[in-house]
Amino acid sequence: MNDARLERLQTILRDYQSCVVAYSGGVDSVLLARVAHDVLGDRALAAIADSASLPRKELEEALALGRQFGFPVRVVKTQEFNNTDYLANPTNRCYFCKHELFTELEPLAAGEGFKVIAYGENASDVGDHRPGAQAAKEFQVRAPLKEAGLSKTDIRELSALLGLPTADKPQMACLSSRIPYGEKVSPEKLSMIERAELVLRELGFHDVRVRHHELGAANAGLPPQQDRPLKLHLARIELGAAELPKLIAEERFQKVAAELRKVGYHHITLDLEGYRRGSLNEAVKDLSLAK
Repeated sequence: MNDARLERLQTILRDYQSCVVAYSGGVDSVLLARVAHDVLGDRALAAIADSASLPRKELEEALALGRQFGFPVRVVKTQEFNNTDYLANPTNRCYFCKHELFTELEPLAAGEGFKVIAYGENASDVGDHRPGAQAAKEFQVRAPLKEAGLSKTDIRELSALLGLPTADKPQMACLSSRIPYGEKVSPEKLSMIERAELVLRELGFHDVRVRHHELGAANAGLPPQQDRPLKLHLARIELGAAELPKLIAEERFQKVAAELRKVGYHHITLDLEGYRRGSLNEAVKDLSLAK
């Protein structure tokens, strides 16, 4: 199988001699784990971080892919939910998540003789809002996809070439990314988001995000409770542009609203701009431009 892009990646991984791949089951890390195993055999290990921010379905699928393609996957329990900086959900939340992941992977790699820790940053990520890259720099984590000059398009094409089912998998960020910066992250909120997105996927929607917003009493037009402020949950649904008409059809619309109310949402809304990667970063960019 001759492809100059694949050969560049293989050469880089071969030069590592051994590596632990920070694995998530997404399109980037699946390609990286597969090629690392092809090149390095048992001198490559995929390690997936498990916490409340990872949907159970994503964990199951990531482990199944390892079994299907023969690369070993280690589940590593991470503790970012013990970090108050992470829970506060600042604009660099991803830094604290990646810092925790690499804190766990560093002794694993050292203890088992792996020379390099690698993760799935690629050439298309350059210039995007990616605080996790700072944590990677601090831990000297390598980015072989970026080193090989591979864009997201390259990665999808190589995944298809290798027969990986993730070739056309939608982008998947952690569940915490559904909560606006400055609103606290909690396992309870993430559970609601996970269940709401599962409802939409089971109804046949492909590109799905449920953004979770908290409304206080003043925002909701209701008097506060005497013992504590009233909080109402609002779901802002983002779908791929081609899928918006499917939801607007009356029966689907009513079904989604009913199911998300069961999850615990008081208000269910549809974002008319549809799904776009990093939509919660738009406010950050707008504020930066306003300064």
